[in-house]
Amino acid sequence: MRMITFFLIGLAVHVVFFVSIFDIYFTSPLVHGMTPQVTPLGPPASRLVLVVGDGLRADSLFTLLPNGSSRAPYLRSVIEQRGTWGVSHTRVPTESRPGHVALIAGFYEDVSAVAKGWKENPVEFDSVFNESRHTWCWGSPDILPMFAKGASGDHVYTHTYPAQEEDFASTDASRLDSWVFNQVKSLFQSAKSNSSLRESLLEDQNVFFLHLLGIDTNGHAHRPMSQEYLENVALVDTGVAELVSLVEEFFGYDGRTAYVFTSDHGMTNWGSHGAGHPSETLTPLVVWGAGVQSAHRVTDAQPYTDGYLQDWKLEHIRRVDVNQADIAPLMASLIGVPIPVNSVGVLPLLYLNNSEQFKAESMYANAIQVLEQFKVKMTQKKETTLSFLFTPYQLLTESKQAEFIHKARILIQLEKYGDAISLCRSLISHALEGLVYYHTYDRFFLGCSVVLGFVGWTSYVVVVILKTHASLNRHPSLLKQIPSHTLARLCMCVTAAITVFLLIQRSPVTYYIYCLLPVPVWYSVLKESGTLTDLIRSAPSLPLWKCFGYFLLVALGIELLVVSFFHRAMLTVGLAVLALWPFLSGLYGKSKFRSVSWFLGCLCLAAFPLMPVVGREPNIHLVTCAGLLTLFTSVCYLWSSGRRAPLHLSDKQQFVAQMLHVAVCAYVPSLTHSSLQQKQGLPLLNQIISWTTLASSMLVPLLSSTRLFHRLLSIFLSLTATYLLLSTGSEALFPPVLSWLMFVWINIEQEAMLAQGVSGRQELSTIDFSANIDITKIRQLKLDDIRRSYFFVFFIITAFFGTGNIASINSFDPASVYCFLTVFNPFIMGGLMMWKVIIPFIIVMCTFETIQVATQLSSRSLFLIVLVISDLMALHFFFLVQDYGSWLDIGTSISHYVIVMSMTIFLMLLSVVTHIFTSQRLTLWRRTKMHFP
Repeated sequence: MRMITFFLIGLAVHVVFFVSIFDIYFTSPLVHGMTPQVTPLGPPASRLVLVVGDGLRADSLFTLLPNGSSRAPYLRSVIEQRGTWGVSHTRVPTESRPGHVALIAGFYEDVSAVAKGWKENPVEFDSVFNESRHTWCWGSPDILPMFAKGASGDHVYTHTYPAQEEDFASTDASRLDSWVFNQVKSLFQSAKSNSSLRESLLEDQNVFFLHLLGIDTNGHAHRPMSQEYLENVALVDTGVAELVSLVEEFFGYDGRTAYVFTSDHGMTNWGSHGAGHPSETLTPLVVWGAGVQSAHRVTDAQPYTDGYLQDWKLEHIRRVDVNQADIAPLMASLIGVPIPVNSVGVLPLLYLNNSEQFKAESMYANAIQVLEQFKVKMTQKKETTLSFLFTPYQLLTESKQAEFIHKARILIQLEKYGDAISLCRSLISHALEGLVYYHTYDRFFLGCSVVLGFVGWTSYVVVVILKTHASLNRHPSLLKQIPSHTLARLCMCVTAAITVFLLIQRSPVTYYIYCLLPVPVWYSVLKESGTLTDLIRSAPSLPLWKCFGYFLLVALGIELLVVSFFHRAMLTVGLAVLALWPFLSGLYGKSKFRSVSWFLGCLCLAAFPLMPVVGREPNIHLVTCAGLLTLFTSVCYLWSSGRRAPLHLSDKQQFVAQMLHVAVCAYVPSLTHSSLQQKQGLPLLNQIISWTTLASSMLVPLLSSTRLFHRLLSIFLSLTATYLLLSTGSEALFPPVLSWLMFVWINIEQEAMLAQGVSGRQELSTIDFSANIDITKIRQLKLDDIRRSYFFVFFIITAFFGTGNIASINSFDPASVYCFLTVFNPFIMGGLMMWKVIIPFIIVMCTFETIQVATQLSSRSLFLIVLVISDLMALHFFFLVQDYGSWLDIGTSISHYVIVMSMTIFLMLLSVVTHIFTSQRLTLWRRTKMHFP
């Protein structure tokens, strides 16, 4: 099979394995076709005002100032006198879009929305706004359009400011909140002279939604402990007080307005959110007005052990915590609209000040609304499963559903409201568990298919390695494989049986791919059974103990890499062990200087996984130091290189220009940081330099000589310049240290080749990437090549986790991209952060490409071993994926599999890019012909 064909097939197989996890775990849980449920009794409120302080932490609102006063005196007075308060517990990802979906629609993040940057849900969903008579919204263009688009009709009116206003470099982000409050005042002012608007406002079941983004923007730009953030909290408190006064005056103090004040998510001390730290998941909830229980004083200890009551001096006022999705049914109950049909929230009755009958009826409506989702989900699954294979959820069979509903109605009629409420809560609990049961019904079946395909593919790659790249004893007489036509017929029968089974079950198209993929893969493996016979026949001539030792070390190494995904410090342990390699293998005696350099390089790199991922305070001086270190190492190399072989004038000019460019890029972050601190915004010149550097980073190296170390130095300088612009602290030192170790690795591999007695070794300084490889010098694989491949995978994982991991992308500090832009844009910012992660990848990939050339191996052979190692890791993580525990645990386990699978696919593509990056040259003008000594 040609390399390009094998590459394309391998890419397709891995894309299928990668996509499978989204079908198994990342499908939308939403169902449609439910009947809306509403409480039959009259609601206590005619209208609802929802105020969301985006990015407001619970402690930022509830904690008193040192002098005993509150920075939010109005909301504090509501808590102590006329409202009910608590902590709203959000779920990961703690981002604005999923937070608002939970608040207003009552269900948690639809993970299939991740592809849309959490700005818009790919599936239509119901919300309190959709069920209302009219909803007026003011705030961010990132949030409001989502709910207007999902609403049926045109009764949701949105008023947003331009997206450019969401600027982290803004002199005063609190103006976003002032704009919202002013717009609300304008609406009520206009209603005095606009009779149709006034009539609309006076109708019942209306909602007013204020999305206040200033707190979040100031938190990102200045941190939550900053004066700007805390002053913004005070401004919001004043705005809420004025808003309540305005609303009450307009409606004639009729006592029919309910108010809800909360937040979509919190924020870490270093100004980020997205992960599961308590500072991100604990948000304030204050509810008051019509139908809401007033402050309830308590003398006994409350059932909370987190210590916050004492910290906030609120132990004498009853605290009622809720899950974020519970706020949607609470709002719906207060104004008498149907609970959003996709809601999984449970009505928090302690917030209601109404009759026991109203509470029981509201809880019954909540239970039926959740049960409706369960019934639709059950019907869908029953229709697509053969009757004798269908296993219903035992706690909520059709007979038990009817029994629950009948018993609840009887209890309400007998006025046993407490018992009815308890029964309804039990029904909700069972229905939610049943929803998960049916949502994951096909998971085991699909998982087995994917694993079968995975094992088959890995087996096939091993067979290809043995057949084409290993020196096995060939025995033609023993190549009696399974007859090709018999094997083909067997596979055709299996394919037909699977297809018929899936057709009967009306399975989605993707199911056919997952279930049928293992058939051709295993056909290819079984067809090459003769290779396995060769391996068995060759066994007596192989150094079995040495083989066993190698495979045992690689197996332990793979386990170490798997553990490093959970504990980054394991990479430090791994690097410490790798540092000893020259001493254990005997290379130290042959090359002391290179062995010591390797030892020191590994130890220096080992420091990075021990550093915190997020939460670092910016240290721009370290970025400048990284620039100086880059320049120093470059000068040292050029000096030593110049002594061995003089540089061509044009190459010398390019290196000097690149080094000056690195010096400029080392200074730009300092200049930008200083400008933003002084609230002067992002300087235009800095922005132009940053974007120009990014755009040219992949082109400039192509202008340099293709001689081995000349091209590598050009790549290093170009990528480091971009990395410096994306750095805020110690991570800027990572590329120089990694590049140093990679340089030593290239040199020490030459010594390893010499120790193995490989003939025809070429001097590194004379190797040219663009030269045609001499086919006659390409050698077969040796056991030591397994070690080389493992080193590569280890360094790739280190490049990814060395300065950060998935949490630092999901919960990143926007300060990293301030040299490029300060206006919030999740796709551009996310793209820049991903490029920052990729830069160390490219450095390692270029090194691996160099080692393949220097050690006279075909690029295919080493890469096949890498493929086997990474696929074994991916299979390991596939088994570690879990659907129990906290949302964070589940999300993390899935993320690890996705990272390894995407890394495998990415390495396939990057290997092609790297080959072009190292061997191709752009010629802007004709050069005189050069003769290298």
